[in-house]
Amino acid sequence: MTTWNNKTVKPQSAKERPVYVIGHQNPDTDSICSAIAYANLKEKITGKRYIPKRAGQMNLETKYVLKRFGVKTPYYLSDVRRQVKDMEVNALKPIRGCLSLKRAWERMREETVSTLPVCTIDGVLEGIITEGDIAESYMGMYTADILARAKTMYKNIVETLNGELVLGDMGDVLDHGKILIAAANPDTLENFIEEGDVVITGNRYETQLCAIEMNAGCVIVSAGAEVSRTILKMAQANNCHIIKTPLDTFTVARLINQSLPIEYFMTRENLVTFGMDDYLDDIRETMQKYRHRDFPVISKDGQFIGMISRRKLLGAIKKRLVLVDHNEMSQAVDGLADAEILEVIDHHRIGSLQTTGPVFFRNQPLGCTATIITMMYRENNVPIDPVMAGLMCSAIISDTLMFRSPTCTPLDKQICEELAEIAGIQVEEHAKAMFTAGSDFGNRTDEEILYQDYKKFVMGTHQVAIGQISSMDDKELIALRDRLRPYAQSILAKDSLDMIFLMLTDILNESTYLLCVGEDSTELVEQAFGAEADGDTVLLTGVVSRKKQLVPRLMETLQQ
Repeated sequence: MTTWNNKTVKPQSAKERPVYVIGHQNPDTDSICSAIAYANLKEKITGKRYIPKRAGQMNLETKYVLKRFGVKTPYYLSDVRRQVKDMEVNALKPIRGCLSLKRAWERMREETVSTLPVCTIDGVLEGIITEGDIAESYMGMYTADILARAKTMYKNIVETLNGELVLGDMGDVLDHGKILIAAANPDTLENFIEEGDVVITGNRYETQLCAIEMNAGCVIVSAGAEVSRTILKMAQANNCHIIKTPLDTFTVARLINQSLPIEYFMTRENLVTFGMDDYLDDIRETMQKYRHRDFPVISKDGQFIGMISRRKLLGAIKKRLVLVDHNEMSQAVDGLADAEILEVIDHHRIGSLQTTGPVFFRNQPLGCTATIITMMYRENNVPIDPVMAGLMCSAIISDTLMFRSPTCTPLDKQICEELAEIAGIQVEEHAKAMFTAGSDFGNRTDEEILYQDYKKFVMGTHQVAIGQISSMDDKELIALRDRLRPYAQSILAKDSLDMIFLMLTDILNESTYLLCVGEDSTELVEQAFGAEADGDTVLLTGVVSRKKQLVPRLMETLQQ
């Protein structure tokens, strides 16, 4: 059975909330390994929770690396906008559908709320009852058999009238008969009382006796009058309930409808509910449309969690992030503008990222983010274990194409070799295994291959995407070019791009076949590199780096 604490569930405080360490979309090995290694470093320095995440599907090379060093794949984080779980959720204790209108109204006053959740005994949301529903029930015109039609429990009637059940079972349900005030004499009443009726009377022996003889379901004795033993015996013989109340007859008649169960009036159909993972941007419009004060939050299996209100939206806490291996909005996880960026650790050009406040920003012209993070381990005197060393070594090998990329510095190579020694691996042997794993394209879709290392750039007025695929097999790269050409052309409009460039990089020969897609894309490359195109492909000898060789030249040419 589900239990509730009847309190407000607040989002975790800044000290309790984790910080997510995350790389760019379509992550490469550096993006993933640096996120894992930096989260590990920050936890050891601060003692707080830093959790590595990924902003896309991993490529085969990265999967090989994580498996090689026995590291779990970081969970996928698709969007960092604020969610319901980031705001205050009022964990109201739900009520049962059999509860009386009077008791529901009292609960609303006690809890200072205008909406109550109605749940099954197992905690599954059945409906909601609002102040408006209760007000409407008081103002409605109902026939005298309303208590029976609503299947009202005698317990509700007794509680509503502040009475005492002298005879009968509190759990019994009134399921037939009407309400009747016995104001006439017994001879006249015989013509009105029917089997199962609820008869309201005072200290009138003859009237009570008449009601029982006519098989009334219940006799309500008002004004605190005593019930004689004779009446009780006859009522017991006729299965008639006897309720005694201190209220006068008029008050009993006025209040008795408040004993009706709320399930008769509650909203059951088309309930507007939210889940803890729903994004506030998405639910805000719904809240404005329906204009309720409070909305239920339920789990995926329908279990009631709590209530949220529109006024609590502003208090939702932003997710906290550390960005590694990128600093451009176009490459970042979705919803970044709604998150709080604490740090950026990167080795690329400074792009379009903007923050609302100052952040720790470390950007160095090195071949790999993992090189920077290794330096930070040493600066903070944190020992590097073999697993972290293996991950960061793999990242450097991948990003520098085993030291062949012009982005590679002597420091990258030195640190990579030192990490390899800690990890107990041979650089060349490990590099070959990594690149071989990453070049296994046979069972992968065009989408998986093209997006495995795919970044978007804003170049002046142009929206440009550049993907890179590396292999040690020249023939394999030519085959991939012909295979991916139609798919690259098909996603140009889908991704709202002006141009797509696909770098098919030959690691051994240190060259790139550049597939150009989009209007004027081939002419742009010819002008930028002074090379001659073969159809939509330009062979760029000595070009293996997107960051240092391709992107700067394209941007310079577009600016001219």
